[in-house]
Amino acid sequence: MGNIIVLAFLGAIFYYIFKSYSKYEDYSKEAYKNFSISHESIKRSELGLFVALVAKVAKADGRVDALEAQLIGIMFDDISAVFPQPEKTKQILKDIFNEEKNRSDDLEQTASALAKAIRNDKAKQTQFMGFLIQLAFVDGEVSQGEDEALKTIAEALAFDPKIYHAIFEKFESMMKNMTPKANISDAYKLLGVKESDEMGVIKKAYRKLVREYHPDIIKSQGKSEAYMQEATKKTQEINQAYEMIKEVRK
Repeated sequence: MGNIIVLAFLGAIFYYIFKSYSKYEDYSKEAYKNFSISHESIKRSELGLFVALVAKVAKADGRVDALEAQLIGIMFDDISAVFPQPEKTKQILKDIFNEEKNRSDDLEQTASALAKAIRNDKAKQTQFMGFLIQLAFVDGEVSQGEDEALKTIAEALAFDPKIYHAIFEKFESMMKNMTPKANISDAYKLLGVKESDEMGVIKKAYRKLVREYHPDIIKSQGKSEAYMQEATKKTQEINQAYEMIKEVRK
């Protein structure tokens, strides 16, 4: 049951409850319509640099787990959609992630490059830092490696320590207050599936709901805080239901 509590939190992984920012145009197809797609150009872009940091934080505890990888895949879809040639862009993002996840020697350099790219944009700093803190909480606690990586990134971004600790403490509090559903029937109902359905059908329904409700770093812009809170809560419930079903079917 303890594992279920931890896994219920995984739905919140990518997605800190962002406040509404009026910067959606920064990450839109219109803004990137003349962007020249290449491995080097994307790697140097602020979103490419961010993906590199995601990779380093994801691997800081020694492994990238299955659900982490799945949600990172959704992030690739969302980011690549704003660029020309989305499929080519998505593959490049995957390549950047795989290159960077096993490198820790250039963490400070990459974070400094992102800091330069977004300059003193406090809204973007909060978005990116919030996302990375969530990522570190994926397994229920922040490892020493993750903690050190986050602090290095925050320092490079000149991120406000008070805001950093406020975000961090929010997730610690959410973890402590997380309670699992006890009714397996409710879990099936939440996913919109039957108890007689095969696991493949249930997994497909689960993935569809995760994509529908999770608040991602692109789509979160322009949404109200209340909307993001509800989306995060719903995603947590979806993950909790799915993990309960998997547990009873072992």
